[in-house]
Amino acid sequence: MNVATSPARLACSEDEWRIRCDLAALYRLVAHFRMTDFIYTHISARLPGPEHHFLINKYGVLFDEMRASDLVKIDLDGNVVEEGSESKPVNAAGFTIHSALHMAREDAMCVVHTHTAAGIAVSAQKDGLLPISQHALKFYGHLAYHGYEGVALDLDERERLVADLGQHRAMILRNHGLLVAGRSIPEAFNLIYYLERACQAQVAAMSGGAELVLPPEEVRRKTAAQFNGDPERSLAHSEWAWAPALRLIENSKLDWRQ
Repeated sequence: MNVATSPARLACSEDEWRIRCDLAALYRLVAHFRMTDFIYTHISARLPGPEHHFLINKYGVLFDEMRASDLVKIDLDGNVVEEGSESKPVNAAGFTIHSALHMAREDAMCVVHTHTAAGIAVSAQKDGLLPISQHALKFYGHLAYHGYEGVALDLDERERLVADLGQHRAMILRNHGLLVAGRSIPEAFNLIYYLERACQAQVAAMSGGAELVLPPEEVRRKTAAQFNGDPERSLAHSEWAWAPALRLIENSKLDWRQ
């Protein structure tokens, strides 16, 4: 089928279809870097317009098979707002977490939540993410924590999620996993990539049992400022890395742009 004339493509504006394609690509990249948990966890993106609609995955589709047409458009009340909604189930816990941030943060265009082994391991450690790697120092002073409350099915948890995140873009969900909120899909990818690698490095470093070396406080602050001091440059850097990242999934078994 010609993608340009497919029913899914014809039902969308150009802006929505572009976001659908980028979001499907992000699902594929998360799978490529082994940050998936079978069909669980979610990545969402807000669509432009006053309706406050956003896209989230159709429940039951593997991340490495995600296509633009598999994404589901829902509103902030969890209602599916597109034709064929009866064949597109959405996970309730995913709606709770993602709608909370899209509702409260205008700059939270794309939200990524993962359940990786390294992310869960660090989330269960009392001191959280330690400043022991360059990757971790990107988040020094820029990382929030949210206590575990059970499977995220209660809508009243949304207020606490938002309050705990504050103005940060990354958060560790205690005993649960990782969460990032990007101003764009490429920025969200950059954030979750760095945070996951920081957690992997920490688990590997601690597994050897040797005493850890921590940089001095002034070096921690300097490095965090180098990463975060110029928000626009950080956003541009994410865009620079996006095109090369897409080349990693160009030969996928199914084209994400369908």
